[in-house]
Amino acid sequence: MASVAGATTALVLLTALNFVNYIDRYILPGVQEQIKGEFHLTDEHIGTLTFWFMLAYMFTSPITGWLGDRFPRKPMIVIAALFWSGINFFTASVHSYDSLNLRHAALGIGEASFGIFAPALLSDFYPPEQRNRVLTIFNVAIPVGAALGYLVGGFVGEHHGWRMAFIVSAIPGAIIGLLILFFMKEPARGASQHEKAKLKKGTVLELAKNKAYLASILGYAAVTFSLGGISWWMPSFLQRIEGYTQSKAAFLMGAITVVTGLLGTITGGVVAQRWSRKTPKALYLVPALSAALAVPPALICFFGPHNLTVPALALAIFLIFLGTGPVNAATMNAVRPEVRATAMAGQLFMIHALGDAISPRIIGAVSDRSTLNLGLGSTLITMVLAAVIFLIGSRYAPPLTDDVAEAAAA
Repeated sequence: MASVAGATTALVLLTALNFVNYIDRYILPGVQEQIKGEFHLTDEHIGTLTFWFMLAYMFTSPITGWLGDRFPRKPMIVIAALFWSGINFFTASVHSYDSLNLRHAALGIGEASFGIFAPALLSDFYPPEQRNRVLTIFNVAIPVGAALGYLVGGFVGEHHGWRMAFIVSAIPGAIIGLLILFFMKEPARGASQHEKAKLKKGTVLELAKNKAYLASILGYAAVTFSLGGISWWMPSFLQRIEGYTQSKAAFLMGAITVVTGLLGTITGGVVAQRWSRKTPKALYLVPALSAALAVPPALICFFGPHNLTVPALALAIFLIFLGTGPVNAATMNAVRPEVRATAMAGQLFMIHALGDAISPRIIGAVSDRSTLNLGLGSTLITMVLAAVIFLIGSRYAPPLTDDVAEAAAA
């Protein structure tokens, strides 16, 4: 089944915007030690910044999911990109902790809109058997964007102040948003599967009974709890525990994230794509293995000898990112075209409500009362839980093609 016309242009532009999205999100961890010093904050206060971002992100999701299943998504993506770019630009005028919280919450509104519309739109361009590959490419932007966010935040913040780092990050999002406006097409819902998407009463409520969908989002939430907290606090960990400067910690975290995260995302996508030819369970089994295998090196990173901290961190990030593309493909394949935006809204709400909305604050609270090592290590319990959820979810994986369905039946 061929992809819909204009699919490649959409994939390139939306991946580029996702790249900028994660740059903007990871600027703050790169400069948070500066912010902590300027506003005289505790670690729990720093963690709370993420909480307000995720709170806005979560409660925007149901609204944007409803909009995405009923109205054209292209103009809403453009508006979201221009909005969050403007928020970053005006961060230079923030001079209090409360204002910074407000700014970070506003950023969550813009990013939540894009995070829902883009995967749903790409799923209308590409048929089920191609979605793992496409969403793996789309999610390659996560480690690369996060890495550049660390680098831009750490380097620009150290040399020109932390406010300038946010101004620098505002420009690319606005440019790509305008490119999407002029060059990307809006596909019909269900176009990649040659069926007309029709939203019926009760269809959305069926998501709550969809076991394949629930397994993908709950497993992803458990991973996000660990990954969100770790990625937020690792620059501070490298500065405090390992003795690196702000710029060196940001560079090291960025380099490790971009190399191992990129390799992990691509490797996981390739493995899942090939494994999926034999069984649709691969989209759940790869994330299960990813979560389980990441725990041992992460423990070594947080509690082992100093000379193993960086190698163990690199291996843990590589393993965590193995499941990024497959789990998003699993979510999209588990639902019908007319509710994809709502399904993505549900996923984003759950992974942040149960994941990185609370884990940075929990790590900060544990750190204030004991050590940052213990705060980081305590989050790994959810990685084990994620592996169990994905393993159970593999039992309900829907077929990807008729051939796979016949093979599974045989």
